[in-house]
Amino acid sequence: MNQPMHAPYGGVSLNAAERNRVLRNTYALLAVSLLPTVAGAWLGVTTGILANMGLGLSLILFLGVSFGFMWAIEKNKNRASGVYLLLGFTFFMGLMLSRLVGRILGFSNGGTLIGVAFGGTAAVFCAMAMLASVIKRDLSNMGKFLTVGAVILLVAVVANIFLASSALMLTIIVAMLGLFSAFLLYDLKRIMDGGETNYVSATLAVYLDLYNIFQSLLSLLGIFGGERE
Repeated sequence: MNQPMHAPYGGVSLNAAERNRVLRNTYALLAVSLLPTVAGAWLGVTTGILANMGLGLSLILFLGVSFGFMWAIEKNKNRASGVYLLLGFTFFMGLMLSRLVGRILGFSNGGTLIGVAFGGTAAVFCAMAMLASVIKRDLSNMGKFLTVGAVILLVAVVANIFLASSALMLTIIVAMLGLFSAFLLYDLKRIMDGGETNYVSATLAVYLDLYNIFQSLLSLLGIFGGERE
């Protein structure tokens, strides 16, 4: 549940060719970033490195390392090292996802659930990309409200570590799915409108949106569709 700081709309004006270049490079780097994510998840599942880590410690590790990576990526986004940092970040995110993936694979239909979650995430991406390409109005004002929503959700996640409420957790998961779908629309629209001039920063934003959408879908599928042997 992390979202990097975004450059405001209108900060730099790009022509159509430059906007298409940023978008094209973003999609290409996004596709590459899936490889270390899968590798990280596979390593985490096979080694069980996070299996015995408490939720509180896991959250601290997740927030500390992920924000550190995002800060470093933004500082080096105009250098080749920014790409390598991004790929290292996606490997770490895959590793952090491994606990959920391992739990889902414990179901007899776990592989199917993961495939459905991936397909659902791809469908959301395609829908938001199409919507972003046809919407004519400026969506820049959405950013503030979405950021506030992300902060509220983060507070709710921390609170639920102590409350351990199943109802609250389900509410958080559903809210995350809706919030980051809206974030995805906002980020893609911002890139298409020339509000983001750097494809590394653009990839980071879109990757985080998709990561949270996939995680939310997989969690919901596990809750409602998981089958024990």
